[in-house]
Amino acid sequence: MTARVEKRGFVKRPADPEQWIRTAESPPRASQATAYTARLTIDVTPELRGRIKIAAFGRGVTVADMLRELLAREFPPTSGDPI
Repeated sequence: MTARVEKRGFVKRPADPEQWIRTAESPPRASQATAYTARLTIDVTPELRGRIKIAAFGRGVTVADMLRELLAREFPPTSGDPI
């Protein structure tokens, strides 16, 4: 019989439970996507999804960045919109 190998966790948990809670003082993430706080889900055909992914790859951007730019261009803020 072989000895059982202990699996290591992906991330070490902090010793202090208070560190588990994210606070306003935590440093911002480097990703630009974190500036956005809402998630939008749409249903598209597999063919359209493929065309979108190919277009994003060809432009050297992520699908999310490309679609955010497209939506911002298509729906610019108006004077009455909250910031």
